Amino acid sequence: MKFLGCRTALVLDRRDVSNWGEGVGNECSTCLSCTDFPFYTIGRIANIPCTASNGLAGTCLIRGECAASGGLFGGNCSTFTNQATCCIFSKTCGGSTNLNSTYFTNRGYPGGFNDGGSCSFTISPCSSAVCQLRIDFRTLTLAQPNADGECLTDVMTVTGGSSEVPPICGDNSGQHVYVNFDELNPITIKIATSGGTSFSRLWNLQLQQINCDSRLRAPDGCLQYHLGTTGIISSFNYGTAANAAVSTTGLIGTRQLANHRYGICIRSGPDKCTITYSVPSNGGRYAFTVSGDASVLDPLLIGDPLLLMNGEMCTEMDYVIIPAPSITLPNIDRFCGLGWWPVTSTVKPFVFYVVWNENDLPDAANRGFRLEYTQNDCSVA
Repeated sequence: MKFLGCRTALVLDRRDVSNWGEGVGNECSTCLSCTDFPFYTIGRIANIPCTASNGLAGTCLIRGECAASGGLFGGNCSTFTNQATCCIFSKTCGGSTNLNSTYFTNRGYPGGFNDGGSCSFTISPCSSAVCQLRIDFRTLTLAQPNADGECLTDVMTVTGGSSEVPPICGDNSGQHVYVNFDELNPITIKIATSGGTSFSRLWNLQLQQINCDSRLRAPDGCLQYHLGTTGIISSFNYGTAANAAVSTTGLIGTRQLANHRYGICIRSGPDKCTITYSVPSNGGRYAFTVSGDASVLDPLLIGDPLLLMNGEMCTEMDYVIIPAPSITLPNIDRFCGLGWWPVTSTVKPFVFYVVWNENDLPDAANRGFRLEYTQNDCSVA
């Protein structure tokens, strides 16, 4: 790792990303400006990422540096000196940062926010070596969409980047997104809530800047990037309970967010050649319910593999795309319906595409998807 000297920026080559839910250590970048803390440049410690005593991610700083930059002390992080603290940066509405390991929370967090208004936070890249921002939704609970999947009561938007993030609402704790910086221009996260709806909103977003040459950088076209050889992928606002909203035609609302189109990418592991998507052992019957009216079916039938549709049948519906699946029929890479069977993709890079259209009126009582992926070993010739 490289150490911070005066008038330079710190670039870390390794960190513990266990708080990203991947359970592996990988590379990333952190930037701090030495010129902000001229008094502390003599005898400086290495400003490495650290885990505070409360489990949050921070940066190891001299206590004076941490206090001067508005950080919170999170316990000792160095055997070299007891003046080093794991510094946590947590800010709320109207704030901004060009630091790493920053948290953006609602006012009053960890308490809820039950009011209307607009809450924005701005992130500037800490150097020209940074290309992406990863936003981890440690907690994100907003009001549900209307019955047609539109975020009309509450909505989170991300603007200013060179890649697109769709509007998000509902229950999304544990999800994440990547956003490309547009050169050195800032990215703004905005959460708008409606005072006319009594609901306890809660958010705590972890913001990490990713170097252009980092192995953690998501490939182009990937809104999400999963790092493990096994894991769970799910659509935004997936949940086992139905949306309480009712459509104008009297149908139970969908949890799917309308007009979402994005790629979920999965980094291929060493000696892994294919990937299989299946229903998790605890997935339940609604693990893949993305198109059609689930409210008219016998609940015992929902999730049956026979209710999975593919190919041209999915063209006018919400569907997912799995490139080069282990099924050889024309356009068979599209999948929709109210059930799932295991599907294996035989092409790299591993990508799972989500295509939700703007018309979710026919999609009653759907939850979206929650699937387990498993990368498979290469066959030995």
